[in-house]
Amino acid sequence: MPNNILSLINNTISFITKKIQTRINYAKTLQVVSLKPKQPSQGNVLLSYRIEPFLLKPGQPMPNDHTWYWEVKQIAQTFLDLRYNVDVIQFHNDKFVPQKDYAFFIDIRHRMEALAPKLNKDCIKIFHVDIANMVFRNAAECNRLLELQQRKGITLRPQRFEMPNLGIEYADCATVLGNDFTVGTFKYANKPMYRIPISSPVVYPYPEKKDFTAVRNNFLWFGGSALVLKGLDLVLDAFAQMPEYHLTVCGPISNDKEFEQAFYKELYQTPNIHTYGWIDVSSPEFIEVTNNCLGLVYPSVSEGQSGAVISCLQAGLIPILSYESGVDICDFGVIFDNLSLEEIKTKVRSISSLPVEDLKVMSRKAWEYARTNHTKEQFTQAYKNAVQQTIEDHKSKKQSYFIESSKQLISRT
Repeated sequence: MPNNILSLINNTISFITKKIQTRINYAKTLQVVSLKPKQPSQGNVLLSYRIEPFLLKPGQPMPNDHTWYWEVKQIAQTFLDLRYNVDVIQFHNDKFVPQKDYAFFIDIRHRMEALAPKLNKDCIKIFHVDIANMVFRNAAECNRLLELQQRKGITLRPQRFEMPNLGIEYADCATVLGNDFTVGTFKYANKPMYRIPISSPVVYPYPEKKDFTAVRNNFLWFGGSALVLKGLDLVLDAFAQMPEYHLTVCGPISNDKEFEQAFYKELYQTPNIHTYGWIDVSSPEFIEVTNNCLGLVYPSVSEGQSGAVISCLQAGLIPILSYESGVDICDFGVIFDNLSLEEIKTKVRSISSLPVEDLKVMSRKAWEYARTNHTKEQFTQAYKNAVQQTIEDHKSKKQSYFIESSKQLISRT
């Protein structure tokens, strides 16, 4: 068969396959998964988040490329344990219309503004914050792209631009994955906010046999999409100017063809920069990479709370971070002051030049911090506490409203 005919057939098959998969994925987004507690129910909860974990077949492993797959399951379980029925929808399901009363509505992004007016008035609405406010994040990415354009004469397009939503303004309160930076981007709405520590998909034993002398000049950049937002362009430029230091790059580089082309030389043709690509944090390869690096260099300008950073702390890497990464560090790492190219070079050199014993202490403290504060158990307890506090606050408000109404009624009579 001629090659052009084969090519046409293959292209047609590929087109049809993509169409079918698109329709399957769309159908999934319109599903409602209904869960029931083991004991008699005391009400209903609507959870607008990720639906995929609830559609897994028996024995199918939970994805671990993002913490939200496990976390949404745990959020649902929290309410099941409190004896609520839980209806789960995909966070961009714009076809769902409430058909019953809900005691709680939890939304991660896009449905709060649309559904809040359609819910019963006594429904407690919780906005689950896992990113910085969208207005801030859009501005931060555009500013980074402008800096890149002025620094290197390259124009790249935003990868994370998203229409701002008003979820926090329609909610009664929020649960927040992040630090004071993340909370601050939503503070304008004057809503109660409860800090929840992001969980880790995997925890690791401390790397006792790590040779800090051998790895003191080796560093890692590890992150997800929106590579300019997360500072990879700056880190690449910094290490390209420091040939005595080595950088390993782990992330979905090939998914951003524009960035990959713009930084092809730095990514693939610079001897001291080693581009690995995306890596599974549960794999032996991740342990091998982190055991051969001293620290993580991560100058992101907008996060909720970076799961990539927490995974690296769990592996004992010394963090060199931005405040905007959403992760607080004490005496086991460094926070950038101005996120400039020169500062990145200065901080890397400073950490690398410390005595080996200091590096061992910082690494151990980073690991201990993550194991103490960022586990599934910590997330579970913190989220349960936030829900219980929300219930108490709601009861207090109702009681205060009843007392005030009674006083007004008495005064009128």
